[in-house]
Amino acid sequence: MTFKSFITSSIVGGMVAVSVLSAANAADLTVGANIGNVPWEFQDSDGKTVGFEVDLVTEVAKRLGKSVEFVNIPFNGLFPAVQSGRIDMAVSSITITDKRLESVTFAQPYYDSDQSLTVTADSGIDGMKGMTDKVVGVDTGSTGDMWVNAHGAEYKLSDTRRYEGLSPAMLDLAAGRIDGYISDIPALQYYVKDKPNLKVVERIATGEKYSIMFNKDASLATEVNGILTELKKEGFIAGLHETWFGAKPEDTTSTVSVMDMPTVK
Repeated sequence: MTFKSFITSSIVGGMVAVSVLSAANAADLTVGANIGNVPWEFQDSDGKTVGFEVDLVTEVAKRLGKSVEFVNIPFNGLFPAVQSGRIDMAVSSITITDKRLESVTFAQPYYDSDQSLTVTADSGIDGMKGMTDKVVGVDTGSTGDMWVNAHGAEYKLSDTRRYEGLSPAMLDLAAGRIDGYISDIPALQYYVKDKPNLKVVERIATGEKYSIMFNKDASLATEVNGILTELKKEGFIAGLHETWFGAKPEDTTSTVSVMDMPTVK
C-alpha cells in the first residue's frame, strides 16, 4: 500500500482523548498510546488515528464485543496510567522486559524488533562507532533509553537527550541539535524511507518483542491473550504486517507464532 505521511500530534497538558469509534458513548475499553509513534499509532493527513496497533486493538475489542477509545499519553506515562487503572491497557511498541513484568502484565507478543541508529545522510556517521563525542537522542523511558544507559559509556557519547516521541527528536536531528537518534527500527525505517536527508545506519540487536500492557494480573490480559491467539491462527496479524510494512512476516516470529503469556524468568 502507499503509506501516508504522518502528522505530529502534540500533547497539550495531560491526556487528550482520541476516539477510534463513536465519541457519542463512553467506550468500554480505554487504551493508552503515545500517538505520533509511527507506524504503530499516529494521525494521518486527515487527522484520523491509524496504525498497526490501532488496527490490532480495534479488532481485539471487536472480538470482545466492546468499544474502544485511544487516549494520548507520553510513553513514560503509560506505565503509571495502567497501574493506577486510569486506562485498561496500553500500546506503543512496548517491549516486554523482566523488570516491567514485575509491576505490569503483558499478553503474548505480536512483533519482534530491535533498536536502530538514525543520522543525517551527510553526517558521515555509519554506525555507533561513529558516535564518539556525539549527542544521541532517545525516547524517555524507552528500550533505547535503557540501552544507552547500559552502553553509552562504551561508545563515549558526549550527551543523551530525551524526547517524548519520534517527531521532536527528528526535528532536532535534522537541525543538528543531536547527532543521532536511537529508537525502534520499524518506526525509523518507515519514517526515513521518503526522506533522503535521513538514514538508518545500524540495527542494534536487543531481542525485543512488543505486546499490549495491562495492570498486574488483570483478568483482561488473559481475555486479550486468547483473542491474539485466534488472530494469529487466522493470519490477521500477519496481514497487518503486510499492510504496514509491505512484507510478509517470517513464520518464526511472534507475529505468526502462538506464544505463552510472558512471565518473569
